[in-house]
Amino acid sequence: MRELTKKYGGTRAVDRLTFTVEPGHVTGFLGPNGAGKSTTMRVLLGLDAPTSGEALVNGRRYTSLRRPLHEVGALLDANALHPGRSAYNHLLGLALTNGIGPTRVAEVLERVGLAGVARKKAGGFSLGMKQRLGIAAALLGDPGVLMFDEPVNGLDPDGVRWIRDLMRSLAAEGRTVLLSSHLMSEMALTADRIVIVGRGRLIVESAMKDLTDAYDSLESAYLALTAGSVEYGATR
Repeated sequence: MRELTKKYGGTRAVDRLTFTVEPGHVTGFLGPNGAGKSTTMRVLLGLDAPTSGEALVNGRRYTSLRRPLHEVGALLDANALHPGRSAYNHLLGLALTNGIGPTRVAEVLERVGLAGVARKKAGGFSLGMKQRLGIAAALLGDPGVLMFDEPVNGLDPDGVRWIRDLMRSLAAEGRTVLLSSHLMSEMALTADRIVIVGRGRLIVESAMKDLTDAYDSLESAYLALTAGSVEYGATR
């Protein structure tokens, strides 16, 4: 990400944002709702064009990737699926567009714990099951880069723990994991690097340990670093 700016009319959603997400880590992307996190991810995935600056995956624009699912997987909206399709057919349709066979579909369904409901219509799934299906879609091409936007929203404690453990395991495999959230408690437990943004601007990019060593806790660091930049109440 280099000097990324995105405007919608007169609104500057992302403002000259620069940071790097490294492999082998869970990088937490933290900020209140409206801080520009989702917009940044949409630009990274080629869903929105930048007003200026660059948002690159492995040094290239997403739109230039020949087989994008093999390089980057993402979950932005767990409800972005056809409710009348089974979990298996939802994934198979995505897989075939990138030259991925049905064996891999079965593998990712197993990994996310949906093998037993693979033939059921996804429209009847709970939010937690839809989150798992979205993660399965992100994993289809066995990509080295993964992005997840607020994946724990609305989940029960078991679902939150499952996603937390999965993020860590993916990073331990050497993948680059960017995890967006407005929840400081979850970032403190999951991420080992942190990028904090407010009003579309970078506030800090740091190893989590360095930040918590300096400020005792992520919450203390957030309060100190964002004073006057964002409203703390929006992150609760």
